[in-house]
Amino acid sequence: MAKIPRPKDINEKARQIVALATGEITDKNPDEGKNPAAVELGRLGGLKGGKARAARLSPERRKEIAQMAARKRWGKE
Repeated sequence: MAKIPRPKDINEKARQIVALATGEITDKNPDEGKNPAAVELGRLGGLKGGKARAARLSPERRKEIAQMAARKRWGKE
């Protein structure tokens, strides 16, 4: 389930927590209104995508990608 946005004010947050606990409001379901078959197909593609890409890349290319990511993350040129 997707979480509903929580307010920053402590009093509003407390009221929202009580409303959730008592069932006055409920968290939204992110898959509500979607085609279940399409959701499952998207999930399957996401589960195998990274592994398939890693198997296709050469060790040298994986190293290049990792080095680029490290430079971006740590600000090294």
